[in-house]
Amino acid sequence: MFGICNLANIPLRFEPSDRSEIVSQVLFGEHFIVLEQEKQWTKVKLQFDEYEGWIDTKQYQPISEAEYNQLSTDAIILNSDLVEYVSAPNNLLMPIPLGSSLSFLNHTEINKENFDFEGMKISGIKPKSNLINTAFMYMNAPYLWGGKTPFGIDCSGFTQMVYKLNGYKLLRDASQQATQGEALSFIEESEPGDLAFFDNEEGRIIHVGIIMDENYIIHASGKVRIDRLDHLGIFNADINRHTHKLRVIKKIID
Repeated sequence: MFGICNLANIPLRFEPSDRSEIVSQVLFGEHFIVLEQEKQWTKVKLQFDEYEGWIDTKQYQPISEAEYNQLSTDAIILNSDLVEYVSAPNNLLMPIPLGSSLSFLNHTEINKENFDFEGMKISGIKPKSNLINTAFMYMNAPYLWGGKTPFGIDCSGFTQMVYKLNGYKLLRDASQQATQGEALSFIEESEPGDLAFFDNEEGRIIHVGIIMDENYIIHASGKVRIDRLDHLGIFNADINRHTHKLRVIKKIID
């Protein structure tokens, strides 16, 4: 079985319960494989990053295997504005967030509600230099564990969405993203758009941000913000101390 998100965004939970931790979100137009079903809950694996979790069975539209495969080979087309909306013939207007997937709108057999989109779109691979401009679109978005939108986002959701909007694929969690790309020896070797990863006292990767020019970093901590980056980690000038310990810098794309 297969499905697609036909709502603005839905929570992806660790366990099949409304009280369970939200580990990520499924944005409008994202499609997935159905792994398991209970009466109220459906376990899914997202096509884009293979992330797994539970969604409410009432919050998605079933699609066929052929439709899933078609969407998986289609060019990715995304909403490129902070908030836009799709309309339907019954005068329904539904807001959708930045990074929502629009490819399925071209398939009448999948787009059963006849959604139409007239906003700004983005697709294809963009220059690495565009990553920082995209990151600025999320400035001051509040931190939300599992979030992927300008209304609430976590550190790895932020980096994943910025890269996705520019045509690049990152895995979902910071620890997973740290397995991608090429490690750099020094901050001085980094370029804007490279990723910096940070660990805890146990050595586990728990945070990620996007490196900017002149030893600054943009990351989601409390909100999406800009701080200083040095060989020790992130220095927060507001509280005059380091908040995250640097583990490794990765060049994901050239």
